Amino acid sequence: MPPATASPIQTRRMSFEASLQEVPRHFGPDGDLLSSHIAACLSAVFPDGEDFFVRSVRHFRGDITDPVLKQEVSGFIGQEAIHGREHRAFNRRLSQLGYPTRFLERFTERLLAAADRVLSPKARLAATAALEHYTATLAEQLLRDEDTRALFGHDKVRELFLWHALEESEHKTVAFDVYRAVGGTERMRRVVMDVITAGFIGGVALAVGLSLLGDRAARNPVRLVRSVKRLSKSPIVSRELWRELRSYNRAGFHPSDRDASELLATWREELFGAHGTLNDRLAGAA
Repeated sequence: MPPATASPIQTRRMSFEASLQEVPRHFGPDGDLLSSHIAACLSAVFPDGEDFFVRSVRHFRGDITDPVLKQEVSGFIGQEAIHGREHRAFNRRLSQLGYPTRFLERFTERLLAAADRVLSPKARLAATAALEHYTATLAEQLLRDEDTRALFGHDKVRELFLWHALEESEHKTVAFDVYRAVGGTERMRRVVMDVITAGFIGGVALAVGLSLLGDRAARNPVRLVRSVKRLSKSPIVSRELWRELRSYNRAGFHPSDRDASELLATWREELFGAHGTLNDRLAGAA
């Protein structure tokens, strides 16, 4: 297993709630339907998903002997806690706009509470590592590709997801390294990823479908078909991205196989450097 990086994972205490109050109903590019609903549904599952990740990793905190990994776990927990808080703020705004975020949050909470009861601690950790691969892969796609960033349309929504993407990539190895450190097997890792892949894609599709059913604008066939065509050409449904996601099941895989150090350095400077675009959202750092 590659050694854990010595770089600390910084917990940035952000506040996006005030800026998100100006977000309109259809915030995707040119008022696009699907990109708006996909972003809203992802945000709806993030808070309780992040809580699940924290519980899964924290369970094994006392079993970790590597001091660097211990430090990274603390950073991971701090970052995920702030992600959950800020997406809850966005979800409140989305609910005001008519998205079913409250329902999706409650459903996600109950589903993950059931996972806590049914799955072993190590299986929950394997699920966290698999989902962290999904979030980090999508995050780096967002950071790398201007067309992917454009899908978020409204500047304030894009800012929220860019910050989240930066930190997902910063801590992408943590859950995986904890899983390996506590004796997680390759077989469980791959089987859980296969289940996660079906559940994640199917779950997001159902959530977006439900969200669209409550949107009168989606009953306009011309607008809906235009949005579907736009999505079909989007980088988030490309074969290249799918190959990156499925690389997790490769023998000997490690999240650090995809080196994002230069990409992260660029975006840390862009967002939080001397003239960082998100410095005014920063309430402090731990």
